[in-house]
Amino acid sequence: MSIPNTHIRAVLDGYLERFPKEAEAAGPLVRALDGGHELSSPKEFRVGHATAGAVVLDPCWRVLMVRGGDRGAWLLPGGHLSGGDGALDEAALARLTEATGLAPERVEAGAPGGSGRPLPLDLDVHGVPEDPDRGEPEHTHFAFLYLYRATAATVPARGGDSGALAWRPHTDVPSARLAAKISQTLAASRAGSTTRG
Repeated sequence: MSIPNTHIRAVLDGYLERFPKEAEAAGPLVRALDGGHELSSPKEFRVGHATAGAVVLDPCWRVLMVRGGDRGAWLLPGGHLSGGDGALDEAALARLTEATGLAPERVEAGAPGGSGRPLPLDLDVHGVPEDPDRGEPEHTHFAFLYLYRATAATVPARGGDSGALAWRPHTDVPSARLAAKISQTLAASRAGSTTRG
């Protein structure tokens, strides 16, 4: 079973309700949904396809990141959707485990959306260059990034499908917008702790 476009649309609608200023940036995804593109398929190249990823914060507010290749950039754990994924948040957890070895029970989901399911913290729309070796044309990834908190600050011993893992400062994430959202989450959490204390 692949994730249907109706689910992707519902998640997008909830996300844009929370972050209405991002409607213009989400325009290509809206058009792809309106055009009936099968966005859960990693072989959908007419516009692009959806992916899922995880923003995992440890108790020190560092982010778990994966090094791409031997000396590549530090990236958030994530990847393409698969036929076994039932929902975008489930796909984010599955890709997290595959990339890092971090078991789902060792993380806690961020705040739920109106449906009781978590909403993404960020929607990263970015271009992917042509890859002739894989026979893939230039296309777009619509990356739904979900927030999780690690219950322990240790990097898993097993590296998953990827290379090196590290807890890095949240300012090292690939986008300034995402870093700002993490900072806002941190500020709200601290304010909540002060109010409760």
